[in-house]
Amino acid sequence: MLKIAVYGKGGIGKSTTISNISAVLAKKGLKVIQIGCDPKADSTFLLHSDKKLTSVLDLVRNKKNNFILEDMFCFGYENVICVEAGGPKAGVGCAGRGIITALENLEKKGLYEKYHPDVVIYDVLGDVVCGGFSMPMRDGYADKIFIITSGENMAIYATANIAMAVQNFQDRNYAQLGGIILNKRNVKNELEKVSELCQEFQTSLIGILSRSETVQDAEELQKTVIEAFPESDMAQEYKILAEQILKACQEDSSC
Repeated sequence: MLKIAVYGKGGIGKSTTISNISAVLAKKGLKVIQIGCDPKADSTFLLHSDKKLTSVLDLVRNKKNNFILEDMFCFGYENVICVEAGGPKAGVGCAGRGIITALENLEKKGLYEKYHPDVVIYDVLGDVVCGGFSMPMRDGYADKIFIITSGENMAIYATANIAMAVQNFQDRNYAQLGGIILNKRNVKNELEKVSELCQEFQTSLIGILSRSETVQDAEELQKTVIEAFPESDMAQEYKILAEQILKACQEDSSC
């Protein structure tokens, strides 16, 4: 089983990218679980826009422990299992706690044992990497961390923080940094800045995604590019990226 966590600054296109990667892998015949670890609980929406999905934290808050495994997810495009951790009510509680609660309940209810996934992808907000937000990179949940960034200064800054957090856990046999993904915003010297970041943290630039109206067109349809425009150039970029992620994981026997 490949266990992957993808981090990135809010608004960087992380959830859109991950949902398209999940769609690619599922179309290849792999059993995929995508777990949204963002309090907004919108990571998996493009995969199941026609179905209602209650976040795990809402289930716990409203039903205590009186719910079953199947209440915690829905099947999306190509049978991707979609889970949303959720978050606290606005202004109350710790957002990271939703991640901890979700991951603990998924294990208790036996998700992995029942559905035997080939790939589990955690979609994690990367503006902060403390508490629950760091949980996917420790405690054995993920084996590889990938970071999505652009060449914008705030995105570069967030990526550096995430990479440093991963490095801080290296001596504890936690998840390792698998590489950086450039989601282009067409800012000045974008490729050069991200390449320098990769060199600084001794990791690879494993994929580059174009800034494309096709992505926005698919989102207007509430679908992934893979579903809405499978023959597009952008769909091909997601397919290449998915292969690069698989390659990076399979080069490491821990995955």
